[in-house]
Amino acid sequence: MSAHCQLTGRVPGFGNSVSHSHRRTSRRFDPNIQRKRYWLAGEGRHVRLTLSTKGIKTVDAIGVEAAVARIRARGGKV
Repeated sequence: MSAHCQLTGRVPGFGNSVSHSHRRTSRRFDPNIQRKRYWLAGEGRHVRLTLSTKGIKTVDAIGVEAAVARIRARGGKV
């Protein structure tokens, strides 16, 4: 599963791990990605979305229909 949110577009960030001796090695900061299933009443079916936790809160605020419309407007497949 790729670490990106379908709704908000969050992707991993990159940086460095710094040890006690200040030796730097490369690391990746992954967003908190969850797979969540929602009932899409307009189409009479369930949809499974890959969302960050901020994306889940956004769906709770604006509704599933509006969230799916935003994903489709960005060119995403649902």
